[in-house]
Amino acid sequence: MKTEIHKHHSHDPIKIVRHARVCEKISVSGAKLFDMVARGQFPKPFPLVPGGRAVGWLESDVDRWILERRAAHVD
Repeated sequence: MKTEIHKHHSHDPIKIVRHARVCEKISVSGAKLFDMVARGQFPKPFPLVPGGRAVGWLESDVDRWILERRAAHVD
């Protein structure tokens, strides 16, 4: 399993966002978000607690995805 560690700047707070907040940020339903993840169209969430069911995303990864989508569709 490949683990990617992103550089973090101490002045940037790390924030984890859960499923509902991600759906709100990208304006899709919960089912659509899971479909996008399954198809590789959106980053996979990571477990918040070892062995637990709760998952989340780094908000910075979600924001980066939004900006990449915008850049890909600029005329």
